[in-house]
Amino acid sequence: MIRINWLQRRLAQSNALPMSLFGALAAFLVYSSMYAFRKPFAVATFEGMSLLGLDYKVWLILAQTLGYMASKFYGIKAISELSDTRRASLILGLISLSWLALLGFALLPAPLGIACFVVNGFPLGLIWGIVFHYLEGRRFTELMGSVLAASFVFSSGFVKSVGQFVLTRWDVSEQWMPFVTGLLFFPLLALSIFLLNHLPPPSEEDRQLRAPRPPMSQAARRAFFGAFRPGLVALVLVYMMLTALRDLRDNFVVEIWQGLNIEADPALLTQTETPIAVLLLAMMALMVLVRGNRRAFLLNHAIILGGFAVSVGATLAMLAGVLGAVPWMILVGAGVYMAYIPFNTLLFERLIATFRYAGNVGFLMYLVDSFGYLGSVSLLLLRQFGNLDHISWLDFYVRALLLFLGIASVLMLLSLVYFRAKMRADHRATVPQPST
Repeated sequence: MIRINWLQRRLAQSNALPMSLFGALAAFLVYSSMYAFRKPFAVATFEGMSLLGLDYKVWLILAQTLGYMASKFYGIKAISELSDTRRASLILGLISLSWLALLGFALLPAPLGIACFVVNGFPLGLIWGIVFHYLEGRRFTELMGSVLAASFVFSSGFVKSVGQFVLTRWDVSEQWMPFVTGLLFFPLLALSIFLLNHLPPPSEEDRQLRAPRPPMSQAARRAFFGAFRPGLVALVLVYMMLTALRDLRDNFVVEIWQGLNIEADPALLTQTETPIAVLLLAMMALMVLVRGNRRAFLLNHAIILGGFAVSVGATLAMLAGVLGAVPWMILVGAGVYMAYIPFNTLLFERLIATFRYAGNVGFLMYLVDSFGYLGSVSLLLLRQFGNLDHISWLDFYVRALLLFLGIASVLMLLSLVYFRAKMRADHRATVPQPST
């Protein structure tokens, strides 16, 4: 205990930037390790396995996504009411439960493995909210949050590369590969949780700059949503489409590469994701330089719209034959994540700071995330049961991308108009009016 207190005291006494870099690295490692228990199975094909006429891999993706989605709806309450106590043991316990589900997947016969993936997905859906609970409401939250969000991009490709390596080089079966990959990452997970748990709480300066972040009761959640209903509804719909596109790419990346006549090996999976992570890390970290909360909040809208433009432009160029397959995959991924990442770190952090409304990012994030995964499940069901079997995964991805991002662009513009009007109204309400 003395050593623990010593480490936390040293961090609290250091400058805000070094302490924030420590927190960012610890959060990145925790969430990257979590991906090792969620995504490696996506590189397996489960060739020749099906159930009720549907590919076994599709059943697994659907089962895991259903568990993940259920945890997001549960997290609206659980994460918004989260306190500072026992967070580290909660992270470790939830991921351990998910790992045990992968062991069940390896041991049980094929059809029962589907139920294991529901159990696998549920606890993992709560990890982001607990990790970000350590980071929100600080002067350098953008810096820490951008590093955490970059793990979405980097880690997904990296753990798939590790999973592919375990399959091909160690000759591990497809049923055992997810559990073995998790085993490789468990020591790093335990160490990174230990480090993250020593991040000091927000300082008084942090609370003045970004507003306090108290736990939220049911009444507080209802009041918050009612205060910003039109804008939040638009953002929820945008996030539904972004999550569906991200998951479609993430879960069927091998099939999309095959549609491009390119064989997806471990190196290719990592090489196409790493440039995206580096680009977004640099861009989002610079948001910490924007001190004005209102300006930063509106700038996040512009970044999201810019991400839509990059993805749509790259897709149109690929369809016209002026852009190759690999550059297209990189640019489309960069555009989608350029729009996706602000939702996970910057947008809601600045929304609360702008209006100084009592609440926390966890509530807003799990509100949009729950409906985001509902959109992901709906898109997968549409592909499987909507008489679209004749469309390849590549063509389905391209069509969904152009349609969804077109609609999302309109909704983001509406959100921008709404929140700008809300800011002007709040400004007029707080500025003293001259007496007559």
